[in-house]
Amino acid sequence: MIISCNGDNGLMQLSQIKLYFSSSPKVVGIFAAVVTVFIWTSFILLARASADESRGGVLNPFDLAFCRIFGSAIILLPLGRLMVLRDRAKGEKNSCLFGFSPLPLGFTLVAGLFAGLLQPLLVYNSFVFAPAVHASVLLPGSLPMWTALLAFLILGERLTRWRVLSLSLIFCGVGLVGGQSLLHALDGGDTWKGDLLMIMGSICWATYSVLVRKHRVEAVRATIALATFAFILYVPAYLALTAGDWKSSRLLDASWTEIAFQMIAQGWCTVVIAGIAFTKMISYFGPVRSTMITALVPGLSALGAVVLLGEPMGWNVVVGLILVTLGILFGVRVLSQRMVNGK
Repeated sequence: MIISCNGDNGLMQLSQIKLYFSSSPKVVGIFAAVVTVFIWTSFILLARASADESRGGVLNPFDLAFCRIFGSAIILLPLGRLMVLRDRAKGEKNSCLFGFSPLPLGFTLVAGLFAGLLQPLLVYNSFVFAPAVHASVLLPGSLPMWTALLAFLILGERLTRWRVLSLSLIFCGVGLVGGQSLLHALDGGDTWKGDLLMIMGSICWATYSVLVRKHRVEAVRATIALATFAFILYVPAYLALTAGDWKSSRLLDASWTEIAFQMIAQGWCTVVIAGIAFTKMISYFGPVRSTMITALVPGLSALGAVVLLGEPMGWNVVVGLILVTLGILFGVRVLSQRMVNGK
């Protein structure tokens, strides 16, 4: 512990806090879990509010994607370059994209396409049509279902009858929300478009998660790789299209404070901080308990959408949310018991 020579109490207290956090993995794990759940929940609410002009949203979905990709690249590209230089000093040459991605080209392209580019574009555009209460079910709620199905197809993981029951609960919850929107599509409603985009975005992230598991890639390196690909591909294309008036942009209509806020919120918090916090949470709680903790996100984001955004929650969303949450918790409990029994 550092003690100031002039008796500065503030420095002593700060040093004690640093010592406490560095010597207590439990505190770090709990703090990481709180940060992860808070950022994941806030992302849904903030993305919906930012995409809605009636709530003061200025930027369009492609502008928000630019803020996310450019904001995260400010931190992750220099970090990736340092990793690549360190690897090369050790004789390792698994880098690409001008020496900024610390992973091979094949994985970088696939991870960047699904998680770095398609997922944010699909999700941001989905909020133009569908409310945040739908996102609570269709984004974090349906993710375990798509991940399990893709793991079965790509990794050959076995689907037990209890796992199928868990996924069936999630599927019914997703069906209640999305199915209701499809029925209203006959009346000229556009909510189903947003729901479909949300489902596609969730599938993209599930694909990325399964590929990370298949190739046993470190989470931080994978995050840097997808951010590098998205930056190199999207930022020049976005600037060229908007400069040539081929694609509308509201970036110049927004204030610098709005742009900076979105870069910090969408890029730094959602991509960088949440990614690191999620990794720390898993390292302490393990994957099973971590999944149980993140099962709080659908309920909290739906509650936040009702209280903060004033969105209505129909009976189908309530029942769908309950089914999805039960499906996640049931699946985690079954998986936990299998791990205890060594199966």
